[in-house]
Amino acid sequence: MTLDTDWLRGCATALVTPFKSDGSVDEKCLRDLVEYQIAGGIQLLVPCGTTGESATMTEEEDQFVIRTTVEVARGRAKVIAGTGSNSTAAAIEGSKRARELGADAVLLVAPYNKPTQEGLYQHFGAIANAVSGLPIVIYNVPGRTSSNISSQTALRLARDFDNIAAVKEASGNLSQIMEILRDRPDGFKVLSGDDSLTLPIIALGGDGLISVASNEAPKLMSRCINLALDGDWNEARALHYRLLSLMEVNFIESSPGPVKAAMAMMGLLEENFRLPLVPIQDKSRARVREVLEELGLLRETTHAAAGTD
Repeated sequence: MTLDTDWLRGCATALVTPFKSDGSVDEKCLRDLVEYQIAGGIQLLVPCGTTGESATMTEEEDQFVIRTTVEVARGRAKVIAGTGSNSTAAAIEGSKRARELGADAVLLVAPYNKPTQEGLYQHFGAIANAVSGLPIVIYNVPGRTSSNISSQTALRLARDFDNIAAVKEASGNLSQIMEILRDRPDGFKVLSGDDSLTLPIIALGGDGLISVASNEAPKLMSRCINLALDGDWNEARALHYRLLSLMEVNFIESSPGPVKAAMAMMGLLEENFRLPLVPIQDKSRARVREVLEELGLLRETTHAAAGTD
């Protein structure tokens, strides 16, 4: 069976999860954030990923966030639900639930328990077999997992499983990414997992980005990526350099600390985290504010701000 994954292209947002001061998920704010993304031209939403602090959320909370995102998107945007786990069995169950909740695809991060390349192949392959027909995006982020999905393993998975439809590449290794782009089977998508490397990856044949910066600036990020995909390199490059300081400041401390601080400054959410994440330091906070001011994002009043009617 050939899956229709032509829609796996462009700028996706790795959604933050808004929490209330008591630590619970802020449903109203989540709904507002999804509306803010769609109004900004984002057509792919990724709840319950690393940026969404999924590692600190319960299964029930994961399901709630996925269900709410699907419900608010109402077909206006596709939903790629984060269902990765160190346990293959848990990832299978999470992926099945995400499909039942209406997710269009799932994002599976490499396990944190450092499997071998064969272990990675068996892990992703078992999930693919268990959710046949559901598109899967494998997620390579060795800076977090200490486990790199090699180009050979990614390509083997792409060839052997019809529903392993894409890779989110955040290794920062352009040679590895180029090997995947050069040798991938027809229809297999390569999405950047690093905002700042997206333009070179698209220039090499990549298909888009799963972005952190689009949480703050969906209109600007989606426009930048669409310009690049359309081959309008002069405008795309200019917008990329305009946004580069935002892309960089989002990782001045552990993500999503900076992006949540920025969004709080913009009135989009309350700046609440779950331990072990904590608010960013004052020096970092000052730099985040400076970048937002440079981009004019603090001057943008949005109806989607949390706590407003």
